[in-house]
Amino acid sequence: MNERLAPLTPEIILAASAVAGLLAGSWLPRQRQWPVRLLAAAACLAALASTALTTAGTATTDFGSSYAIDVATDTVRIVVAAATLLVICLSAGVMRAHPRETEFYVLLLLAALGTILLAGANDLLLLFAGYLLASVPGYALAGFGKDAPGTEAALKYYLMGALFGIAMLAGITLVYGAGRTTSYPLLHTALAAAAPHGVTAVGVIAVVAGLMFKIGGVPAQFWIPDVTEGTSTPVAAFVTTVPKLGALAALLRLLSVAVPASAVNWPLLVAVLAAASMTLGNFAAFFQTSVKRLLAYSTISQVGYLLMAVAVGTRSGTAPRSLLFYLAAYAVTNLAAFAVVAELPDARTIADYRGLASRHPGLAAVLLLSLLGLVGTPPTAVFLGKLQVFTATIDGGYGWLAGLAVVNTVASLFYYLRWLVAAFLRQPRDGGAEALQPAGRWVALVAYTAGAASLAMGIASAAILPLVNGHLIR
Repeated sequence: MNERLAPLTPEIILAASAVAGLLAGSWLPRQRQWPVRLLAAAACLAALASTALTTAGTATTDFGSSYAIDVATDTVRIVVAAATLLVICLSAGVMRAHPRETEFYVLLLLAALGTILLAGANDLLLLFAGYLLASVPGYALAGFGKDAPGTEAALKYYLMGALFGIAMLAGITLVYGAGRTTSYPLLHTALAAAAPHGVTAVGVIAVVAGLMFKIGGVPAQFWIPDVTEGTSTPVAAFVTTVPKLGALAALLRLLSVAVPASAVNWPLLVAVLAAASMTLGNFAAFFQTSVKRLLAYSTISQVGYLLMAVAVGTRSGTAPRSLLFYLAAYAVTNLAAFAVVAELPDARTIADYRGLASRHPGLAAVLLLSLLGLVGTPPTAVFLGKLQVFTATIDGGYGWLAGLAVVNTVASLFYYLRWLVAAFLRQPRDGGAEALQPAGRWVALVAYTAGAASLAMGIASAAILPLVNGHLIR
């Protein structure tokens, strides 16, 4: 048994920082818990640095074959740590002098740790442990404000998570019964041999359903609009961005490594889920007036595009690379859009953004970059991500899915442009300056940083794509 702790340095840093922050917060005065914020930020930076120092190493497994450390795990480590750092900065003003500031940052670190564990899990039991660790802190974060909308959001989030968590655990039981093991590499051999197809199919579908809850795609997407609108904007930015990163990598690893297509036709299953997610998300966003609900449905549609790469994970050699690049591009672009919303807390509807370009041209530029970036407009990072995913999908034999994705991409222009027209072309309303009152410098810094990162990743994609090129451990 290769029980080595050194390859798990980023995970250990996040776990130790969460424990240290919780202990420190119990001794700090309730109105002065800012050192825990600095500790959480330092932990994210340390996790980034430790991952960067080890990414050039050979892909390997740890603790037997239960945890894989390869290009997917390293990419998720970097993107999750960077995204969590941005969310910490995004929430600095809101949480300053809050009596439960420590708990907030500890929950962020634990949820980030669970997300990374999802990406590296190479065993069904560790996959479920990562699911719980990524989910339970999210429930607490959703209701952190203890107001009526937040409490309702947390309850819906929890009930949906419990339902799909039970389904996932039942599916793991069935797959274990069919394959007599929980290890991904061993499962692939066992399920391809003489496993009962009916039990295997039901088990795999149930496990996929649990991961779809974390991803936020059909049929487990119902919680996203209510949680996004009911909770605070920093939490909404976190739960609609970070858990998806690990869950999508986990789904790709599970299906590509553990489940042979001869036992379950999972590529077609994922392709159908991708088509349903992108279509439902786009059409539900068409006539939304709340900017947070619009972004919530936008994230559901983005899940559909990301799932395309999973569907052809074993059919196209470029699918893993395209998924990982798209995940990083989506994370910074989505966080940029939410940062603009957080910077203008009183602008809750599209109409409230009238005259944004004349009053705050910098924020208007970030909004333009992020929304057109989510559409997939060059030279933003999401454009390159979509191009890679669409190419891999066609190469994998799902041309119909790529065609549907193009139609959905064009359709999504409608609701993004509704927002941009209000921000750029309409004159400011009399007395509307209050709605466009900025929140603070930290939030604006996050908006500009994330927007610049989205643009920079698109321009420097030729240098970034080789870094996420690699194969999953099998």
